[in-house]
Amino acid sequence: MEMETNRSLEALAVTLERLAGAASALEQTVVRLEEQQGVLTGQVQKIVATVEQGGEMSADSRVAELERKLHEAEMQIASLQAAHGKAQVAAGQASAAPGRKTVSSATMTLLAKQGIANLDSIEAGALDAALGSLSMEQRIAVKSQLFRAGLLS
Repeated sequence: MEMETNRSLEALAVTLERLAGAASALEQTVVRLEEQQGVLTGQVQKIVATVEQGGEMSADSRVAELERKLHEAEMQIASLQAAHGKAQVAAGQASAAPGRKTVSSATMTLLAKQGIANLDSIEAGALDAALGSLSMEQRIAVKSQLFRAGLLS
């Protein structure tokens, strides 16, 4: 019986050593988990602080600010349009069609081949003769280009 008791005591001692090792491993794991939690908590606090800094202006105040800027821009456009209209009247250009005085190079080449080099005074007969070889759509396109350029009335 004494042997049996010795064996039981030895088995108990081995089990106690294993339990002590497991407890030590658990303590180390708890320490590592606490460190990780501290790091994660610090990161979350930084994110929260960043989010809180972004929400300085409420949506209503932002809308009001944008409406104010829109109104200012509309007023400025109206004043510029009024000033532009006054400048045209003063220069005697109010009734003249605004536009560029340039024509595409293809149109210039076509007109030059027909003997129309000076675009300041295009006669209707000369223009019709120059465009006679073109299709109806092409004639309309050339005449509309000349009209947009302000060379036809």
